Amino acid sequence: MSKLQQIIGICSVICVLASCTTSGSFAPVSDRYNPAERTPPYYIVSSGDTLFSIAWRYGFELQGLASANSLRPPYTIYPGQAILLEERNKPLASTSSPKNVVATSAIPKSNNIKNERVARLNPKPTVQLKSVNEAWQWPVNGPVVRPFVASGQEHKGIDIKGKMGEPVYASRSGEVVYAGSGLVGYGNLLILKHSDRFLSAYGHNRRIKVREGDKVKAGQLIAEVGDSGTDSVKLHFEVRMDGKPVDPLRLLPRR
Repeated sequence: MSKLQQIIGICSVICVLASCTTSGSFAPVSDRYNPAERTPPYYIVSSGDTLFSIAWRYGFELQGLASANSLRPPYTIYPGQAILLEERNKPLASTSSPKNVVATSAIPKSNNIKNERVARLNPKPTVQLKSVNEAWQWPVNGPVVRPFVASGQEHKGIDIKGKMGEPVYASRSGEVVYAGSGLVGYGNLLILKHSDRFLSAYGHNRRIKVREGDKVKAGQLIAEVGDSGTDSVKLHFEVRMDGKPVDPLRLLPRR
């Protein structure tokens, strides 16, 4: 091998090593809201899951999902339990469909077809949930930096710019039904139930200031703005009506 060929070979190796060190060292961070995944026939409960978080993940209406699984308030579920991923609004007629036997032994045998009248669930009302017509409030005061996208699975809420540690306020009175980081793409997430029809979610928080089961009032401090699960400081805010995402700007006051 000539000296020139040796030099060319060494240069090639250097170029390859340089490209390896400059590419792949910094993986970009991106938001993943409601990944477009095919809904499986059932979901196996993991530690930290709640029926609310499962309904939120797959876009189901809570009471319909509860009815399909013969669950009643407070919707207690257990790790390893199989949750049938469908909605059911009326008691089932007798049928031998395999979908009716998905539930595991974690579900009491007494929760059979005759108990599926829980489709007409009537949770005990609370003071915070009594006003169906209560006005919505902005959870933070920053500008909207990413809008709601109606089609597909791209972005089912709005992103509101904020400062690290800035207060996040409840957009409406309700009950904390989820507080955790188990839903991919939301970081530290808080979900509030406002009525049988409406839920709201607050994602990417630095710190959550309330716990599951707490009753909160509109305008109450519930979290701090952060960047958990994303690449910038902001609040991700979603509203679900009957389990389906709606544009929060249709509900929030104009400013």
